[in-house]
Amino acid sequence: MIKLYGFGKRFGVIDGSPFVVKVDLYMRMAGIEFEVENDFNNIKKSPKGKLPFIEDGSKKIGDSSQIIKYLSEAYPNELDSNLTPEQTAQATIATHCIDESLYWCLVYSRWVHEPTWQIIKESFFSKLPIPLKWFLPGTIQKDVKKTLHRQGYGRHTLEELIAKADDIFSSLSAMLADNPYFFGEKPSSFDAVAYSILCEFITVSYDTPFNDKARGYENLVAYCQRIESEYYN
Repeated sequence: MIKLYGFGKRFGVIDGSPFVVKVDLYMRMAGIEFEVENDFNNIKKSPKGKLPFIEDGSKKIGDSSQIIKYLSEAYPNELDSNLTPEQTAQATIATHCIDESLYWCLVYSRWVHEPTWQIIKESFFSKLPIPLKWFLPGTIQKDVKKTLHRQGYGRHTLEELIAKADDIFSSLSAMLADNPYFFGEKPSSFDAVAYSILCEFITVSYDTPFNDKARGYENLVAYCQRIESEYYN
């Protein structure tokens, strides 16, 4: 059986990483049987040095996009069979927007925005032994800030990043419209992508200015609730 390696449940969602959620939901929607092992230390044996990754027999595959590509080929399913070429193109572009833009807004909201950082620090590091929990959180936070600065999003103000995130939330809301799923009555692999990031803003149990923006779109909130009712109850 396929084994999915993740971080584990955080803040009321199935995993604190949207990339783990993406793979988890994809396999649920595709009807692929799997089991989960949650342990931060599994990063040490990941082929990409990060989570998620999967083991399928002797194969190890890292990176959520590469995992889904592998699964779609190794375990053929009907998830995207009804998509037109135009819809497939839209899904590809929107996926890159989510993974390469909205994701970094999420990182900023958790690791730089000070009120949320206190929640993150407590959740991820409070059980570390002394003296690790005294210095490790700050060290990792500094590394994340440096990454954000090099990437470019760390050079923006909080207000600018909230506006960037809201542009994407607004676009996703318009794209979803009144449909139960992003491309109609049936879920597609893009729904795994969309839900994975939206739940980290909408379903999570803490509040931020970013979350407030996402929760302002009623159809996106209902969409998250629909996915959770269908696949996580």
